[in-house]
Amino acid sequence: MKTASKPAVPPPTTVRPVEAPRPGPQRPPLRRRLADQSRAYAFLIGGLLCFALFSWYPAIRAVVIAFQKYTPGAEAEWVGTENFTRVFDDPEFTAAWRNTLTFTLLALLIGFAVPFVMALVLNELRHAKAFFRVVVYLPVMIPPVVSALLWKWFYDPGAGLANEALRFLHLPTSNWSNGADTALVSLVIVATWANLGGTVLIYLAALQSIPGELYEAAELDGANIWQRVRHVTIPQTRFIILMLMLLQIIATMQIFTEPFVITGGGPENSTVTVLYLIYKYAFLYNDFGGACALSVMLLVLLSAFSALYLKLTSSGGEDS
Repeated sequence: MKTASKPAVPPPTTVRPVEAPRPGPQRPPLRRRLADQSRAYAFLIGGLLCFALFSWYPAIRAVVIAFQKYTPGAEAEWVGTENFTRVFDDPEFTAAWRNTLTFTLLALLIGFAVPFVMALVLNELRHAKAFFRVVVYLPVMIPPVVSALLWKWFYDPGAGLANEALRFLHLPTSNWSNGADTALVSLVIVATWANLGGTVLIYLAALQSIPGELYEAAELDGANIWQRVRHVTIPQTRFIILMLMLLQIIATMQIFTEPFVITGGGPENSTVTVLYLIYKYAFLYNDFGGACALSVMLLVLLSAFSALYLKLTSSGGEDS
């Protein structure tokens, strides 16, 4: 007889233990989060309070005083637009705005082109780059008043270094800051020298961010130095150029230290600027209403340039 074969028993299967899910990153306790946030908000509130106290409050207060007859220690009296009318009728008002706009234009022609050219030269240097960058940036580290006093001695028509150098070269001397025709240009040179370093370093950073392949391709196409600057350098840095141009306009329209220290607004009101006229109204004429009226006019104009600057920077240069 045939015996029935036993059914094949399947091999035992190994059961793998199910791994427990790994715990995710645990959030810090609520008390610790509140403590961290409270410290952050404390620093933020402190900064905002300082900014409000020393920036916003004076600006708002100046707008209010522009419509008042205000004398320290006396009760203010509302006069409407009388301060603006009186300032408009002042002959120095026209001279101050003309000098300020002329100074801004000359600063763009001289103080805007010179740093760009110097940045191009420094970018092409192969040796002693660090030394020349320090030399270029050195005037920025000199206090503005000290710098103005040095240039006042430099421009002295008698024993000043400028005229001594011209005499040594057998060239005609100049009145520099003492001449009505040359005083404003002399101040532009001072301002350009004093603010040269920061602008040059910004241009250098922009130039070094340009890909080298673009210059190599231009050289292979036979482009000379001027063509490389025109077709590669300027298009690649046009956003930085525009930003610095707007910032320079905002800064040069607030020129005060150089005319105050070097020329005192003279000769013949040829270097009276808007900010210097504001100083004269407030501290020489004791007319704080007129000073604040001038300040409001300057504030409106600078706010327009600031809004344009913020619009361009927020768009990231896409519109340029």
